[in-house]
Amino acid sequence: MIAQVIVDVAAKQTDRIFEYNIPTALTDVTVGSRVVVPFGRRKVQGFVVGITDKTEYKGKLKDLLVVVDEMPPLTPELVELSAILAKKIFSYRITILQTMLPRVMKANYRKILTPIDKATAQLDLFSGEPIDLDEVTDLKKIVQIKKLIKTNKAKIEYLVENKAKKKEEFVYQPNLGAHVYPEIKTSLRKNAINQLALITDLIDNIASYPKTGKELQEQLHLNSAILKQAVEKGWLKRTKKETYRDPLAEVDTKNVPKDIVLNKDQENALNEINKAITAKKAQPFLLEGVTGSGKTEVYLHAIQKALASKRNALMLVPEISLTPQMVEQVKARFGSSVAVLHSGLSTGERYDEWRRIRRGEAQVVVGARSAVFAPLQNIGLIIIDEEHESSYKQEDNPRYHARDVALLRSKYHNCPVVLGSATPSLASRARAQKGNYQLLRLTQRANKKALPEVKLVDLKHVEFAGGQFDLSVELVDKIKEKIAKKEQVILLLNRRGFANFMLCRSCGYVMQCPNCDISLTMHKDTGMMECHYCGHKEPIPRKCPKCGETKIRFLGTGTQKVEEELKELIPASKILRMDVDTTRRKGSYKKILDQFGEGKADILLGTQMIAKGLDFPNVTLVGVINADTSLQVPDYNASEKTFDLLTQVSGRAGRADKKGEVMIQTYNPEHYAIQLAQNQDYESFYQKEMVVRHQGNYPPFFYTILISIASKNEQAAAKFAFVVKRKLMEQLHAPTIILGPTPSSIAKIKNQYFYQILVKYKKEDKLIPILHELQDEAQKIKKQGLNVYIDNEPERII
Repeated sequence: MIAQVIVDVAAKQTDRIFEYNIPTALTDVTVGSRVVVPFGRRKVQGFVVGITDKTEYKGKLKDLLVVVDEMPPLTPELVELSAILAKKIFSYRITILQTMLPRVMKANYRKILTPIDKATAQLDLFSGEPIDLDEVTDLKKIVQIKKLIKTNKAKIEYLVENKAKKKEEFVYQPNLGAHVYPEIKTSLRKNAINQLALITDLIDNIASYPKTGKELQEQLHLNSAILKQAVEKGWLKRTKKETYRDPLAEVDTKNVPKDIVLNKDQENALNEINKAITAKKAQPFLLEGVTGSGKTEVYLHAIQKALASKRNALMLVPEISLTPQMVEQVKARFGSSVAVLHSGLSTGERYDEWRRIRRGEAQVVVGARSAVFAPLQNIGLIIIDEEHESSYKQEDNPRYHARDVALLRSKYHNCPVVLGSATPSLASRARAQKGNYQLLRLTQRANKKALPEVKLVDLKHVEFAGGQFDLSVELVDKIKEKIAKKEQVILLLNRRGFANFMLCRSCGYVMQCPNCDISLTMHKDTGMMECHYCGHKEPIPRKCPKCGETKIRFLGTGTQKVEEELKELIPASKILRMDVDTTRRKGSYKKILDQFGEGKADILLGTQMIAKGLDFPNVTLVGVINADTSLQVPDYNASEKTFDLLTQVSGRAGRADKKGEVMIQTYNPEHYAIQLAQNQDYESFYQKEMVVRHQGNYPPFFYTILISIASKNEQAAAKFAFVVKRKLMEQLHAPTIILGPTPSSIAKIKNQYFYQILVKYKKEDKLIPILHELQDEAQKIKKQGLNVYIDNEPERII
């Protein structure tokens, strides 16, 4: 038999199937297997994407060398999906296959120098061991190595190592008959307390064995030395057992309500979804419900139906910050059958959760964007919560959208997809309008409480508290009032850091990132100026780096500055800040949310990660410090993003018995996105924004593809961008629109200058073949320092 393999080399020349003979000794090769194959002079990993008994190759096929895993890591469905996606999103197939696996399963390649004869092996260079060439930096050694290779006294070997490691622990079981242990006990000294405790446990509780070392140490207060002695004396037999790292071990589900009666809207929506689950129908549903309308409860009931039908369920959430609360609810219902996949897990936890799913030991998967590739089989339901969120789109290669992948998987499994949101994306809502998706509406809050009262505060005509021009007196007074009543407050500012830029008042110098065309942001807590694009850092200056004067000011605002100002204005308040800077450490999301939920803080201040999905009954005030941060972005969907964010964060207030209030500070209170968000009037916003999109020929009326050309040489990037534009102009015709090339709004990122071309089209048969040609050409021009990126349906065009 012959294996068809995609090799782990992401290049145009290797983006095809290579055939290898399957030796008779390798009986466990199937579609989806990860294998090691000879490739030129080296060995590489690859994935088996097909098995056949015929080949058109005239020569002798090389043999497969190794099957890496006991169980193929990829299902036949995922292998098939990789081929479809490679065409759709202009990515090499191997890149997609690797994305489907946990990062720890990526192959680790090493170049090893080994001696050919005994005399060479005895050289000091080797010290009895082969040399890892990646670790050699000494110039003398490099010269010596080259000479040995040239004279055929040493050779280079390519090793493929698997980084993924199982967690194992020691398990102990009786090694003797039950009747022997009483005799051993009588022979022990009275002061051999630990040995007596162990033998007594073997006499009294022999049926409870085998036990892990951890269990014995905790139950009997033994140390590992005692257990080692017991093994040496033959009392116990020790073996190794694989164990899972459990990221849900500390998830507390005690306070999560388990039985909630659905209202009429929820019942109607659930009935429609259940019908599709029963009929095994690949039906997309758009579940549009105001904030607090109980969409999560509909999800949980639908998952219950899928499990009752002996099928599995996949649920995606947009932010890791939402996962703790969502996981608590899902685990409270479905217990140990739940697995989670998101970037907040350690590599070991992610690997173990992924293996549980692959082995069929988990029936419900909850996770962020990449969980859409979970190796779940027999899927009966897919849910995408907050489906409008831009975080479902991968911004670097492979540029997939989780919603598109979910729809493809639903067709394969013949199961419904539920897209839920209070503010559906215009694209999804337009599809529902056309009948491509079935629209389900939840029109009232689940607890029948009114939506919070929203007040717009015009920053052009207010008095500011403090000297920073961030917080109006009106908002600060309202915060004080809520804290006095022992109620809680959520404050949103979608900008992290302390100040946006440093300005010298003497010479006008602004401190820029050396790698990007953007100013450095001040981070007071770390004492650094940071670039939010490339990560460049340097200490906060005390004087101007250009003129040496000390007249420097830090302008603009961020969550750190607002936190400091709140501490000055309301000294008694307890504040928790939640942004990228405070949530870098594992478990930090959950820790902050738990503290707030337990009432250990009065104010939760954060970026957009606090705007969605969070449910705190004691929150009665939500304040938006500046609603204009997303409105002024030069992008066609800025109004939509602003409306979504304001509506979502407003929904965090008054979710229980207490009345909610929202205060939105803005310099643009007359803007339709802000005015309609004030009333959570999605329908009016949809109608208004669709008119604007139609006038500008933007999605959902046109499809879009963004072509970006990047180079360290700005002229080279611009020149090639015009070559691409000419080619498109020659072959594409109206109504297709080609905009650009223009420099990106941030012209330089990570020392690369970016030029962009935007193609807007309705039906264009020639476009996709042209772009595949461009993708192939990109491999050749990479040697000239040019990079080409093709983004199908980009979330951002700036």
